[in-house]
Amino acid sequence: MMRQKSNTAVKAFALIVAVCLSWSAMAQKTDDDKLTVRSDAPDRYTVQKGDTLWSIAGKYLDKPWRWHEIWDMNKDQIKSPQRLHVGDVLILKRNVSNEDKPQLTIEKISPTVRSSPLPHTEIPSIPPADLEPFLTRSFIGDASSLANAAEIIEARDRSRILQGTNDFVYAIGVTQDKGLRWNLFRPGKPIRDIEGKVLGIEYKFLGYAEVDKFGGDPNEASTLRILSSNEEISVGDRLIPVPSEVILNYAPHAPDRKVEAFVVSSFRGATEMGRGEVVVIDQGEKQGIEVGHVLAVYRQITPIADPRPNTAHEQIVRGFDQTTWYKKPNMIKVPDERIALAFVFRTFDNASYAIMLNTTSTVNVGDFVRNP
Repeated sequence: MMRQKSNTAVKAFALIVAVCLSWSAMAQKTDDDKLTVRSDAPDRYTVQKGDTLWSIAGKYLDKPWRWHEIWDMNKDQIKSPQRLHVGDVLILKRNVSNEDKPQLTIEKISPTVRSSPLPHTEIPSIPPADLEPFLTRSFIGDASSLANAAEIIEARDRSRILQGTNDFVYAIGVTQDKGLRWNLFRPGKPIRDIEGKVLGIEYKFLGYAEVDKFGGDPNEASTLRILSSNEEISVGDRLIPVPSEVILNYAPHAPDRKVEAFVVSSFRGATEMGRGEVVVIDQGEKQGIEVGHVLAVYRQITPIADPRPNTAHEQIVRGFDQTTWYKKPNMIKVPDERIALAFVFRTFDNASYAIMLNTTSTVNVGDFVRNP
């Protein structure tokens, strides 16, 4: 049953990605915002196995999140962004016509033999497996987010403090109207901004449980079996009904306002992250961050000491036992270095989850997040 639900979640997210490629929010562009195709791009590109929509756009466009404009040029062949297949030929430049593309021909080699193409492989824009584990699991809330949630009060095997997969536990607050499947959570680390202010608490996803027997009334304990666990389960852990599958309708787009944020944490607690890893940024819904925002990650480069002769006036530094004359060194400022794109896929009040894309270097806690 769990495998079936996981597969359904993956398919749901694949549909989300397909919807996002419609780009309704980005359909109108000004002359100053025309798409720029890189000078080394071919006139046409044949979709290969292993490609994604992001990787194709990343190879040949100045802004990879604007894949939809390539699709606009190829609508005669690619009727739907859901139906991009290995072997499809995409026009990359507007001065190339559909008539110039090589045409597929089928040669009849025998009156009794038919030739048929191999099954096509559809290409998603972002691999669904990269995000599926984070869509309905751990979340960021405040101290009262689980105050009214169901709670484990005891284990069937009372001789053991910690429980795991296939163990039975007793919980209060589990009611029949909320379903059989429940997610297990525990308060984790506080999420802080770059100055140390607490933005929220990250609630850790511990696993799944299924009701074995409901209590007779709300004040009676229900019995649940732990179906899977990422960590040991204990008394006091909280339960939330597994949510219904919701297909979010969003389009990848750049923010319409200035964004100045920071990477403040990673989902797995690391200080260095690469492509495909999930990070926490210190802005959320209250600051105008939306699901689908594409942001750029920058690193501040330390200024360089000027090696040229220093013509500055000498300054005096007085100490307890001597006076020192010195010249303050000239420092040369270096532009911030863009090291990744971040795709926001879940937002909370004051923080957001984003996945790292198109990384050129490791992303560190403390790096800047700005408009792309």
